[in-house]
Amino acid sequence: MIYQQLSSQQLSDCACGQSELLLSEHNAHKLHKEIIVDFNQLQAAAAQAGFELAIVSSFRSFERQAHIWNAKFSGQRPVLNKQQQVVDLTSLTDIEKCHAIMLYSALPGTSRHHFGTDLDIFDKAAVPADYRLQLEAHEYQDDGPFSALTRWLDKNLALYGFYRPYQSDLGGVAPEPWHISHVKHSTTLMQHLNITALRDVINNSELLGKDAILTHLPMLYQRYVLNVSSAVA
Repeated sequence: MIYQQLSSQQLSDCACGQSELLLSEHNAHKLHKEIIVDFNQLQAAAAQAGFELAIVSSFRSFERQAHIWNAKFSGQRPVLNKQQQVVDLTSLTDIEKCHAIMLYSALPGTSRHHFGTDLDIFDKAAVPADYRLQLEAHEYQDDGPFSALTRWLDKNLALYGFYRPYQSDLGGVAPEPWHISHVKHSTTLMQHLNITALRDVINNSELLGKDAILTHLPMLYQRYVLNVSSAVA
């Protein structure tokens, strides 16, 4: 199995770390139940510093990730490059499409959001209620609305057990300053990931580009799943 306590059917349904029972509701979001105390403490410390730390995305099922993947692969949703320009997928081979998509969107079955330990966050107080969040680097850098939050998190994330797995450009997933991960529990769950079972789940799925994915799975797995920033400063 991809995760030692998760059947193939359960993976298709929820793709969480070990069991859906490890997920708890937290302000309309599903989080791994063992990270909620640490996240609440991070959120409270951020509030004291003047930020309203809010979750954009937390747990994401295999089914949901597959929907995102297929919409991007088929051109129904835009695929962006590092310059935040839309990629013309019509000129690309299937494996080239995979690389383009995986710059910002994980291959279903490998997303860290499947664990419930990884969160996309922003400062709700820094923007008006009708602000259309993009989750793009410029929002978190320089004079972007969440740049102050980024600087505060740089100094404080580790104090509450979190880090950014996509802190740096390592040639795989592009930097994502909005993506934070609980060190202890994401590390534990990553150790259960099994590429052989992942291959079986993808083979039995309806993912677009499946043949290219399966042919190049070891390379994709190494480049986009294992190739992340270290949790140790």
